[in-house]
Amino acid sequence: MNDVVKSLSARLNPAADKSVASPTREEAEAAVRTLLRWAGDDPTREGLQDTPKRVAKAFRELYSGYGQDPDEILDKVFKEVEGYDDIVLVRDIPFHSHCEHHMVPFFGVAHVAYYPTKGVVGLSKLARLVDAYARRLQTQETMTAQIASAMVKALEPRGVAVMIEAEHMCMSMRGIQKAGALTLTTQFTGVFKEDPAEQVRFLTLVRNGRG
Repeated sequence: MNDVVKSLSARLNPAADKSVASPTREEAEAAVRTLLRWAGDDPTREGLQDTPKRVAKAFRELYSGYGQDPDEILDKVFKEVEGYDDIVLVRDIPFHSHCEHHMVPFFGVAHVAYYPTKGVVGLSKLARLVDAYARRLQTQETMTAQIASAMVKALEPRGVAVMIEAEHMCMSMRGIQKAGALTLTTQFTGVFKEDPAEQVRFLTLVRNGRG
């Protein structure tokens, strides 16, 4: 299982997990004023006077994932599960993130499953794990792999399956402007990667009950 973690980690960008020097609140607000002028507006007009403060405050919330440790989120494992060793799936976890290329939103749902070995983790922790990675500047592909890698490392399961479905505003609002187009990414480890039937089971459970 360590080889799986190393393989996934080697493909991920470690920069997001490194601490960087943070500018002051005043510097952040000054940067917003510069961008407002770049956009063609006047940051001193009444409607925009408090916008730099609001944007700086919003950034703290939108990018709060940088301050969250995925290892801590998954550090509590419940071992007394009466021998349960079948699939655990949390489906349709809503999230919103921001594309690291254009800093515009992408949003959708994540489906996360695993086969437990040493125990199970609280279901809400899987939703928190998704948020920890979503609330960063991201690509959907990297986010999908990061979630799987964190689960493999913390839970040592027989397999992990992650699927993310999202709409990207960089495609809807700008560029090609194709609203409603969905991007789907998957990451499989362990038995999900080794056995195509397990992938089919995962996808069937995800789609079950949908119109």
